[in-house]
Amino acid sequence: MAWFLLIVAGLLEIVWASAMKLSDGFSRLGPSLVTAAAMLASFGLLALAMRSLPLGTAYTVWTGIGAVGAFAVGIVWMGEAASPMRLLAAGLIISGLVLMKLSAG
Repeated sequence: MAWFLLIVAGLLEIVWASAMKLSDGFSRLGPSLVTAAAMLASFGLLALAMRSLPLGTAYTVWTGIGAVGAFAVGIVWMGEAASPMRLLAAGLIISGLVLMKLSAG
């Protein structure tokens, strides 16, 4: 169950990061409210997952899901560049997430 909560927390991190970009510096109310709600939910689920997962593993996976997910959203929906170096960097983050999961048992 902790891994499920952690994955949902990571997905919510993608939501709040994307909404924050769309909030235009918190000058747009709707995206600003989505940012705040998703951020609170993401932190709350991360805290619940940390009850049984090691700190280093939980935090690394949470931030990794958010980083790679926000990177993908930026490319697919926001027109950001998908250069080979950026794709390699995202691949390395994913590799690190897999190794963290495998090391957690």
